[in-house]
Amino acid sequence: MIRGACSLALLCAIVVLWAALGPPAPRVLRFEEVRAAYRPSDLRLLDRDGEVLHETRIDQTVRRLAWTALPEVSTALQAAVIASEDRRFYQHGGVDGRALVGAALRRLTGGTPRGASTITMQVATLLDDGLRRRGGPRTFEQKWRQMRLAWAIDAQWSKAEILEAYLNLVTFRGELQGVAAAASVLFGKAPHGITEGEAAVLAVLVRAPNAGQATVTRGAWALGEAMRGAATREEIAAAIAQALDAPPGAGPRMALAPHAARRVLRATYGSAPVRSTLDGALQRVASESLRRHLLDVRARHVQDGAVLVADTATGEVLAYVGGSGDLSGAHFVDGIQARRQAGSALKPFLYGLALDRRLLTPASLLEDRPLDLSVAGGLYRPLNYDEEFRGLVTVRTALAASLNVPAVRALGLLGTEAFVQQLRRLGFEGLTESGDYYGPSLALGSAEVSLWELVNAYRTLANGGVWSTLRLTPGDEKVGARRRVYSEDAAFLISHILADRESRSPTFGLENPLATRFWSAVKTGTSKEMRDNWCVGFSRRFAVGVWVGNFSGEPMRDVSGVTGAAPVWLDVMGWLHRTTPSPPPDPPANIVARAVAHSPVRESGKVEWFLRGTEPLAPAQILSGGHPRILAPVSGAVIALDPDIPPSQQRIVFEADARGAGLRWVLDEKEIGPAGQPLIWELLPARHTLWLMREDRRLLDTVTFEVRASKSFARKSPSPEPSPQRGEGSHKRELLSPGGGEDEGERGLWELGIDR
Repeated sequence: MIRGACSLALLCAIVVLWAALGPPAPRVLRFEEVRAAYRPSDLRLLDRDGEVLHETRIDQTVRRLAWTALPEVSTALQAAVIASEDRRFYQHGGVDGRALVGAALRRLTGGTPRGASTITMQVATLLDDGLRRRGGPRTFEQKWRQMRLAWAIDAQWSKAEILEAYLNLVTFRGELQGVAAAASVLFGKAPHGITEGEAAVLAVLVRAPNAGQATVTRGAWALGEAMRGAATREEIAAAIAQALDAPPGAGPRMALAPHAARRVLRATYGSAPVRSTLDGALQRVASESLRRHLLDVRARHVQDGAVLVADTATGEVLAYVGGSGDLSGAHFVDGIQARRQAGSALKPFLYGLALDRRLLTPASLLEDRPLDLSVAGGLYRPLNYDEEFRGLVTVRTALAASLNVPAVRALGLLGTEAFVQQLRRLGFEGLTESGDYYGPSLALGSAEVSLWELVNAYRTLANGGVWSTLRLTPGDEKVGARRRVYSEDAAFLISHILADRESRSPTFGLENPLATRFWSAVKTGTSKEMRDNWCVGFSRRFAVGVWVGNFSGEPMRDVSGVTGAAPVWLDVMGWLHRTTPSPPPDPPANIVARAVAHSPVRESGKVEWFLRGTEPLAPAQILSGGHPRILAPVSGAVIALDPDIPPSQQRIVFEADARGAGLRWVLDEKEIGPAGQPLIWELLPARHTLWLMREDRRLLDTVTFEVRASKSFARKSPSPEPSPQRGEGSHKRELLSPGGGEDEGERGLWELGIDR
């Protein structure tokens, strides 16, 4: 004891002598340097309003959250720490001489030992590893260096900076370093919310981080009485119980957006919390809806799903649900970025390109009849899901009702390579092969795409044909990352078709999960053997995409677009528009409306939209009852020659409601026969005008239509083999589905020259 007292007395004498002589101070890091070098153990992803969405642990040795500024720490906690650790903190210059003398006297008189380290001296120790204890008391040299550094810190830092650094660097209990981690883990709140009772507990834990309940209780009660605060012993006892019951290393580990957090935070190691574009409330709604609906279809062997929501105008991602949580255990698979066959979800982009190139109009007629195409390895035979064919259908019906054969015919008219190039312009980066490689199955979605790409492509339609990037953090849009992919007119027409409940009804019915109480455009898709099911669409404000399936690549059982992904899509879209209207968009200036008569379904006077210049040259004459009129072809029809049928065998029927005798057909100013009976006419590529005339050359009705030659499908390269990681095993007769299989109107197969 005498030796220790003498050492302390000698130290006090040296302190007085040093203060008088004033040797040069050691170099001290600036406060800004210390704060900049601080690295949290947990990176936090915040939503657009600053709410914590997800925490990712990157340092397992210590729990340290974001640096907390002093104004964000409750005044009760600041006062308690100063009262417990350094009562004259604001009076001394870094070293408390009175405390040193008092400590020496207590030792000389045999009193209770008490340290004389100030908060500033403890900060010096936290900044210099060489000053820390090594299994015993500090050496004389360590104590001297600690004091010198404390004087230097006090000379260069403000008191507020010293206290702020101390509260962020000191260990409170176990692995908890810093006030943010201590408040979050022990009390489940932010530092600014710490009460007087909780502050007393935390201040005692600073002095004795691993103390038991009895020691903490005595210290906290004594501190509370010394401060004469408002906290009662009962409140302090409750705070002690809560703090000491917290499991080691535990805390409110938010995990609402794990996949988005990995995508955003991997490039921000060591930074402050990252604010994202996500909406916390929407993220919860989308996650819960996905989990609930997956449980509903789990008996059909459906394990996984993903949901992506974006603002159509800005491209900001509002919800990013990359998986279905604990249902399948596939926590590390991001369903939003994984590539899978798109099925019929690609059809709108095919028809949009055909409209833009003026090869088709929404009123154009395409054949929905059996089709066999010769491809490498056998015959390609696209089928509708119900294996029924509807004859001549309009482009509007073909797209809205998701019919397969018309889509394949449209691709033949357009050319596969042209469609591949368009998909690349839409941001589908997985299409790396030429059009020959994909073949006619590309019309039905045999290409593999991600939900991220698919939602942004539909968002392009919502934005009038202009593509731009999606973004997860504010203001990170790349310069020049905007391009026009479709004309505003074509984007409007496709959107109008996808929103047409009546045209969708032949396959889906009028009431289904695709029908919203506000304007929305939507499309489903199902890949081969029901391995992937999609539902993607948009309103005036939001684009929403949903995928369901199995990360393992195993097929589902009897899961269609309206039973798999669509219910989740409807939930999310409905929540988004619970108070936000979505009126139908106005047609662009270059869109015109014309009445047409669809003879295949006997619809007279139906109004259709056209790009200006593609509307019928003369309006269809809807004559009153009893007057002769042309029933087929419809005015404005565009008929594509099938490349796999000899031109001489491709014909259409001229049919008239010929009341009375002596009516004649006149085609391109040449009489071709009587109109009393249907006339079969061999197709000739050209734009034609057909008249229905009486024998006295009086015109009764007229229509215009066009016959166009089609580009042949290339047949040199085989279609792509299924990806092994997708669970696509070897096949005998069946080589590759065209990506159809859509239960609402898509199924297809390859067969080696064998009739079904």
